[in-house]
Amino acid sequence: MKVVILAGGLGTRLAEETHLKPKPMVEIGGKPILWHIMKIYSAYGINHFIICCGYKGHIIKEFFANYFIHTSDITIDLKSNQLVVHNSQVEPWTVTLVDTGEFTQTGGRLKRVAKYLEGEEIFCFTYGDCLSDVNILEEIAFHKKHGKLATFLSVKAPPRFNSPFEPGSWISGGFFVLSYKVLELIEGDHTDWNDITKLLANQGELVPYTYTGFWYSMETLADKLYLDDLWKSGAPPWKVW
Repeated sequence: MKVVILAGGLGTRLAEETHLKPKPMVEIGGKPILWHIMKIYSAYGINHFIICCGYKGHIIKEFFANYFIHTSDITIDLKSNQLVVHNSQVEPWTVTLVDTGEFTQTGGRLKRVAKYLEGEEIFCFTYGDCLSDVNILEEIAFHKKHGKLATFLSVKAPPRFNSPFEPGSWISGGFFVLSYKVLELIEGDHTDWNDITKLLANQGELVPYTYTGFWYSMETLADKLYLDDLWKSGAPPWKVW
């Protein structure tokens, strides 16, 4: 099972942070929110990730290129130019980082990574700014049971400032499970993922996985600070690992 994560947007509503880095690299508790999302999937044994990079994508690539060193104790012999790694504690992840274009739309980004999904009957797909304690394996089992092309996490909008949704209204929280056939509906770079979900819904191929547990998306600086506080509490609700 593979997971595709959108990580290429500009994140303009979080400009205090995103003028320097991609939105998924904004840190919660000292780690990028992208790392937290990956840890959620990894907790359920899903460890193969395809990251759709775009805006400042080199920062994401550099993070993972240096991840092994950053998470280990090391000794560097400058004279001989040798590096010895001690006490490595890296995750069992395979991470494919794909430059999907700075201005490509969300559906187009998914289309651009299609070749890395060949042979996958179904796969997971999510946004690079949403956290949840949903049981991914239970959602996958639900998807397989109903047999439609797409499943999405249906959640209640949390109370927050500047939200286009009324608190308590049901919205899409990402965390999709998709058939590979969905990729055939995406025309190209200009295709917005929201248009594909509308098309799937009209065809009766989009099924909600209703979830009332924790879900939150990081849209603004206030959201980042809120999630930071939850992490500092010692019991962040999305920490299922």
